[in-house]
Amino acid sequence: MEAGCLEFRLTVARRSNHIGMELMTIRISIFAASLFLGLCGQLINAEEPIRYLYKFDRADNAQDWKTVNDGVMGGISDGKFKITQDGALDFYGKLSLENNGGFASVRTRKANLNFQDGDILVARVRGDGRQYAWNLYVPTWRIAFAWRSFFNTKKDEWVEIRTPLAAFRATSFGREMKNRKLDPAKINGLGIILADKQAGPFDLEIDWIGIERTE
Repeated sequence: MEAGCLEFRLTVARRSNHIGMELMTIRISIFAASLFLGLCGQLINAEEPIRYLYKFDRADNAQDWKTVNDGVMGGISDGKFKITQDGALDFYGKLSLENNGGFASVRTRKANLNFQDGDILVARVRGDGRQYAWNLYVPTWRIAFAWRSFFNTKKDEWVEIRTPLAAFRATSFGREMKNRKLDPAKINGLGIILADKQAGPFDLEIDWIGIERTE
């Protein structure tokens, strides 16, 4: 009886140890999988921090945009845009300085863009070597008011433009206004303007526009 009981106890112990090892293996596997998924999530977030506002892979993306040129002030600059077959917004035309003109622009229609403090406006563009500027729009009673920041382009070369919200300055008719603070939550539109006082043709392609969130 004692030998049989001892053999039974050893068998149970072996099985218990075997089950324990299996449970430990399962727990380790679950922990490793969780760690792997967590790391993958971090890698995905690190590689894709941009929230895209506008892409141009469909022809109907043009409905979100409109042109505003110096014709509203008597000028004769001709700014247009189209969606290309390659899926970009092409802002092009001819800038004129006649009749006190000198600007052409393209801008979005009003929308909730969900900007926050610390955000960076990011875009992939291909230009003509000229200097353009971003305009950010907020509700206001002021005429020709926008938050503006300039950026340069490289002729016939795709580049990524990164502009922190802190780089924007309040302007009215292109003139800077001091002691103003941008409230990101109020931004309800954005645009691109050319007003570099150089008459002649221009061409700027925009592949996409997005927000890089730093927090």
